[in-house]
Amino acid sequence: MSKPMTKTQLVAAVAEAMGGDKKTANAALDAIAAVVSREVAAGGTVTIPGLGKLACKARPERMVRNPATGEQMKKPADKQVKFAIAKALKDVVNG
Repeated sequence: MSKPMTKTQLVAAVAEAMGGDKKTANAALDAIAAVVSREVAAGGTVTIPGLGKLACKARPERMVRNPATGEQMKKPADKQVKFAIAKALKDVVNG
């Protein structure tokens, strides 16, 4: 398995694909991340065409077990970010 692509590598690849410079690609990537983060944190859903859908799901209060001690404890309600992969991406990966 190969190493994950770093942000620097992603910025360089996006700049090359756009035919632009790295500064513009970096600004675009940062703007997308900020918009997606803000929308998901507010409880919304963001669909990124060809990649998938990010959504914030509320999880209720529940009982969990400490694996070290086996002790049962109550975990407060929280939120979790879910990512559903788009069919187009699945097809590219499996095709």
